[in-house]
Amino acid sequence: MTFQKLDFNTYIESEMLNQSRLFLDQMKKRRTVRDFSDKPVPFEVVKNAIRVAASAPSGANKQPWHFTIVQDPAMKKKIRIASEKEEKEFYTHRAPDQWLADLNQFGTDWRKPFLETAPYLIVVFKKNYDLSGDRKRKNYYVNESVGIASGFLLTALHHAGLATLTHTPSPMGFLGKILKRPVNEKAVLLVPTGYPASNAKVPRLTKKSFNTVCSII
Repeated sequence: MTFQKLDFNTYIESEMLNQSRLFLDQMKKRRTVRDFSDKPVPFEVVKNAIRVAASAPSGANKQPWHFTIVQDPAMKKKIRIASEKEEKEFYTHRAPDQWLADLNQFGTDWRKPFLETAPYLIVVFKKNYDLSGDRKRKNYYVNESVGIASGFLLTALHHAGLATLTHTPSPMGFLGKILKRPVNEKAVLLVPTGYPASNAKVPRLTKKSFNTVCSII
């Protein structure tokens, strides 16, 4: 392992505060969107967002993730059909009553038209281990690492002016099969990505206060 000098920008305190406030204001506008436009999105923007996600820290720098960008209409349709099958089973048989009651306020159901409308679907896979031929190589802090990378991804897409949805059909095994991913990869997140529809609406949400989510000792 070799080391290099850290390349890092620092700011005077006033600029630091300004940067933090501007970023907070931007991120407070990020919302989960279910109504997408089919307007084309520059592919390089999505590629750059994946590059940001892949720059995330990970346990022992194992980078235990893989991102699949789906843009082919036939493949998106296939994913929608498989996802709606699982979601219909979830809403009608698997989900406990309390879960359904919590979801009911958002007006969601098993129908997922956004999976075909959004220009891109980004599927995030986690790797519990790497494969080198028939040999397994262990990865560390996989869930934590992939969770951080997914946060980077959503932030990068929002920063670029795109809307996203964190879709988690359960179970998600169909994604690995449809996308022909290797056995060491497991889908954890499906992110429709694009511009919001002109008539898109989102629920009025109230976030918990700072003092509720943070303690200072």
